[in-house]
Amino acid sequence: MDSKLTLKLKVSVIEQAKQYAKKNNISLSRMVENYLQAITERDNKEVIISPLVESLTGVIQFDENDYRKDYTDFLSKKYS
Repeated sequence: MDSKLTLKLKVSVIEQAKQYAKKNNISLSRMVENYLQAITERDNKEVIISPLVESLTGVIQFDENDYRKDYTDFLSKKYS
């Protein structure tokens, strides 16, 4: 059974949402419904970690600062 819901949103957000909905051939109501359903289902799902993934947890040990220096060097080279 469907029911009405009134929302108070910024006009710019509404306009952008309408454009998105039209571009994707979906009603704004359906878009909001899908979003609300997705976030509430995600919260209700229990995350199951496979035994393989659990056994690998903590296998790699690294110095916390090493990866930061490597990443900083990578970015320096990329944007120079």
